[in-house]
Amino acid sequence: MSGPSAQPGSPANARRVALLTREYPPEVYGGAGVHVEYLARELRELVELDVHCWGEPREDPRVHAYSAWQELSGTAPELAALATVSVDLLMAARLGDAELVHSHTWYAQFAGHLAKLIHGAAHVATVHSLEPLRPWKAEQLGGGYALSSFCERTALEAADAVIAVSHSSRADILRAYPEIEPDRVHVVLNGIDTEEYRPDPGTDVLERLGVDPARPSVVFVGRITRQKGVPHLLRAARDFAPDAQLVLCAGAPDTPEIGVEVAALTAELTATRDGVLWIQEMLPKREVIQLLSHATVFVCPSIYEPLGIVNLEAMACETAVVASATGGIVEVVRDGVTGLLVPLDQQPGSIDPVDPERFAAEFAAAVNRLLADPDLARELGRAGRRRAVEQFGWRAIAEQTLAVYDFAAANRR
Repeated sequence: MSGPSAQPGSPANARRVALLTREYPPEVYGGAGVHVEYLARELRELVELDVHCWGEPREDPRVHAYSAWQELSGTAPELAALATVSVDLLMAARLGDAELVHSHTWYAQFAGHLAKLIHGAAHVATVHSLEPLRPWKAEQLGGGYALSSFCERTALEAADAVIAVSHSSRADILRAYPEIEPDRVHVVLNGIDTEEYRPDPGTDVLERLGVDPARPSVVFVGRITRQKGVPHLLRAARDFAPDAQLVLCAGAPDTPEIGVEVAALTAELTATRDGVLWIQEMLPKREVIQLLSHATVFVCPSIYEPLGIVNLEAMACETAVVASATGGIVEVVRDGVTGLLVPLDQQPGSIDPVDPERFAAEFAAAVNRLLADPDLARELGRAGRRRAVEQFGWRAIAEQTLAVYDFAAANRR
């Protein structure tokens, strides 16, 4: 198997697999959690699988949940990183029966590394984002950012195999961590359940939330974090066609600072136009699907995105996408076919746009193009669903993951 991409293979050599993750249903708040939820569902049919996650106990006896040490609770930002390590220690202590551990994000990758050291398990690590490319995390974690970076580097450099969720992400991994041999880094894209994510003709959710089905709407779904580019979207929205609604399904700001910034920009926008809806609650999946289904345009203004699974969700709901041409987004959204990509020139050594005003203006122009041409928007949306159905099925992705397990088991370091 070559490093650049994983191919479907025979059943994994390692039959007892432990999936290590922070997020797992019902506690899912981001793309990594969505990925783990559906991957676990498919893997259960192919290997003997246990899931180790954070949070409250689950009813499923094969799902083991852990909580951080109470002594590490508090408001000091570095405590969040120390609490993560405490969960990693607890996970590692329970992984003795696993032949292979598969960790997701830095929150669980150190547990995978410890399991490799203590129990001799093969370790596969999936990278959903890279700490060196998220310097704003220093705002959130303080000195804990150095600890999160240490955990990620240590785990990835020693892992038997590393999974990147896009070819762009693979290149980022090899640049950030040149000690990792390229043949150990495999590409397995994220997937989408197109039976669950499909157009919903209902309008009950729109009516409850105050979205007018008769007006065009621009919809954003995501967390309020630097990488998602919400401030850039709000600046672009100043120039959106006046009859369009802007629906921000966005909550849980990473830091008080970005929460204040987004609140101020939203208030400023609301003062100059109507139809601005900010939904801060975490909506159930069914409600998000209805919002996506009725959007004229789904927007993804991310300035860092290893893949962007939410774009796949919108495409599966037959909605046109306008997104930044960055990272793995360009491997999901086909410019002029399933949506429109907006150029993003970034400062050397930074993810920030070189010219934020130009980026906002070009983003607004792309959105307005589809608002002015609803037939084109519908055409792109239909093409997006076809692409999601044909190329991003979860069973194929699970089989590619098994092929990486084979590689890791056969090439254990």
